[in-house]
Amino acid sequence: MTDQTPLESHYHYGVMRRAIEVIDATDAPLTLEDLARQMQMSPAHFQRLFSQWVGVSPKRYQQYLTLDHAKSLLREQHTTLDTAQSVGLSGSSRLHDLFVHWEAMTPGDYAKGGAGLTILWGWFESPFGPALVMGTEKGLCGIGFAAETGAEPTMADLKSRWPQATFIEDPTALKPMVDAAFGGGQAQLHLIGAPFQIKVWEALLRIPSGTVTTYSDIAEAIGNPKAVRAVGTAVGRNPISWLIPCHRALRKSGGLGGYHWGLPVKRAMLAFEAARAET
Repeated sequence: MTDQTPLESHYHYGVMRRAIEVIDATDAPLTLEDLARQMQMSPAHFQRLFSQWVGVSPKRYQQYLTLDHAKSLLREQHTTLDTAQSVGLSGSSRLHDLFVHWEAMTPGDYAKGGAGLTILWGWFESPFGPALVMGTEKGLCGIGFAAETGAEPTMADLKSRWPQATFIEDPTALKPMVDAAFGGGQAQLHLIGAPFQIKVWEALLRIPSGTVTTYSDIAEAIGNPKAVRAVGTAVGRNPISWLIPCHRALRKSGGLGGYHWGLPVKRAMLAFEAARAET
């Protein structure tokens, strides 16, 4: 990828988003010519742009979107969280090309349902479709993806997490945080959840990009190995998708499991990270 991030080039960013949607919606592999034609580009120009943005060729990227990819990740890129922590991936975690720092709301404040909290929100383009982003003065507190669920349900979903908060539309104020989230940079998170949920989300933040773990590993890492089902629920309630990488949690069988914003989004995220890891 060049110094120009996708968010700095709206046109190219939109083209790549549409290309990923086309790839993900197609059962059979598409040729370079087919993809380029649908993007209204020459094959050479599309190949160069896609490889520049994603890090691998369209053909290679399609291989990452196959159903067997999750099982391959679990065989070859499975990480235990103890290992991740031993190499310094705790507290501040390296996620793809950015650093994430977080601060958690106190349990007492969380119990108030967000009362007294002002949350800014806005819609943005992302590699995984339209993204609803929410943030407080302390950092990002919500990212939801509407490609599969739709805009109104996504908005209702995130707002329901903090029913007593005041919500203000202000995409301009959020844009620097969004640039960090999707374009590389420093991303500050404000975790708003119950104590058990936050423990699970902190464990997710220790999973390095390009690797995966299992729900049972997460339960072990938080010191509650029998709480696999509760861990799965907390993973599903993660409000800051992509940055808190719940998409990296798989079943022991290698199955994708569920994903709050739709399995096509989860597959696209894993493929995107695998492509970056390869380069």
